[in-house]
Amino acid sequence: MKKNHALMMALSALSAGLLISCVKPTDDNQKADVNSQEVAKQSAAATAANDPASSEQSVNIKAVAISAESQKAYLTHVANNIVIPAYADAAKQSTVLHDLAQQHCKQSPVSGDKLQALRDQWLVLAQAWASAEMVNFGPATDSMSNLYINYYPDERGLVHSGVADLISANPTLTAKQLMNESAIVQGVPGLEEVLYANDSLDAGQCAYVISASQALSTRLQSIEKDWQNSATQLLAIDKTATSNQGLNQWFNSLLSLLEVMKTNAIDQPLGLTGKAKGHLPAATAGQSRAIINAKLATLNKVLTDPVLTAILNSNNDSKVGNELATALADTTTLLAQMPEDLATADKKTQQQLFDSLTKVTRLIKRQLIPTLGIRVGFNSNDGD
Repeated sequence: MKKNHALMMALSALSAGLLISCVKPTDDNQKADVNSQEVAKQSAAATAANDPASSEQSVNIKAVAISAESQKAYLTHVANNIVIPAYADAAKQSTVLHDLAQQHCKQSPVSGDKLQALRDQWLVLAQAWASAEMVNFGPATDSMSNLYINYYPDERGLVHSGVADLISANPTLTAKQLMNESAIVQGVPGLEEVLYANDSLDAGQCAYVISASQALSTRLQSIEKDWQNSATQLLAIDKTATSNQGLNQWFNSLLSLLEVMKTNAIDQPLGLTGKAKGHLPAATAGQSRAIINAKLATLNKVLTDPVLTAILNSNNDSKVGNELATALADTTTLLAQMPEDLATADKKTQQQLFDSLTKVTRLIKRQLIPTLGIRVGFNSNDGD
C-alpha cells in the first residue's frame, strides 16, 4: 500500500480539486468570454436591484482607522485565543479517540455501546477539525498536512477502497507505518470509513483506528507547536507598523473557508446550481449538519468577537457588525432546523441554506473587508 509520495500528493490534489488546468483561449473563446461577461454584468445589475445586500456597497463605506498597536493586539488575540486553541482542541479530541480505541479494542470484535462510543468521539473530533480548518494558511496548508487530516472532497471514492485494502494488507498496522501511506487512507475520513461503514470492528480494523487516531494526533500537535513558535511571523504581527498583511491574510482565510464550504460541502454535493458532484461532509456518518454547524459556529465566534467588534465600532457605526451577527444567527437557526443528514432535507430548505450563506459571504466581501481597509484576495472563488 506504500506509494511514491510525489505521485500520491499529485493524485490527492487532483481528486480534491486543487489542480487547475490553464489553456490559452482561441479567438472564438475570447469572444464568448466577452459575451459571458456582459451577461454576468447584466445579471449582477438585476440582482443588485432586487437585493440591496448584493450591491457594491463598499463605495460608500468609510474604513475605520486601525492603529499599528490595535492591529498587533487584535492579531495576537487571534493567535492566542482562536487559532492555537482550535488546533489544540483537535489534537486533544484525536488523543481521546486514541485512548478510547485502546480501551475498547482490548478484545474484538467491538460493537454495540463500545462502537457507538467510538463513533460519538469521532464526531467530536470531526467537529473540532472543522473549526480548526478555518485557518486556510500556515503550517497545515504549507506542508499539505491538511490533506492527510481531511482528504475532502473524495469525488472518486478513494477513501473507501483505500482503507479497506490497507487493513487487508496490514492487519497489524502501526501509527508509524500509517504516516508513510498516502493521504487517502488517513485522518478524519479514514476513521469515519472504518467506524461507520462496519457494524463491528475486527482486530485489523481496531488496529487501524488506534493507529490512525495516534498519527492524526501527531500531525495536529505538530501544527499546534508550529503556530505557538511562529504566530508572530504567520500573522505578520511584527509588521503592523508598516502593513496590514496580517489582517488581509486572516480575513481572506475566513472568506476562503466560507466560499469553499459553500461550493464543496453544500452546492456541488446537493446539485443546487448544477449537476451533483462529490458528497456531503461526513456522508458515511450521516452527520453533514454537525460539520457545517461547527464551521458556522467558528465564523460566528470570530466575526462577533468583542475585540473585532470594538474595532468595527470605533467610527461610531455598528451597522456592519450588527448585519453580520444577524445574518449568522439566521443561518444558524435555519441549519438547526434541518435534519442531521442535509441530503434528506427538501430542496427548498437546502437552497435557503445556500442563499443564507451567500448573504454572509457578501457581507464579508462588500462591507466587513472594506470597513477594515483591506481587500478581497485573489483566492476568492465564490463568484457571487
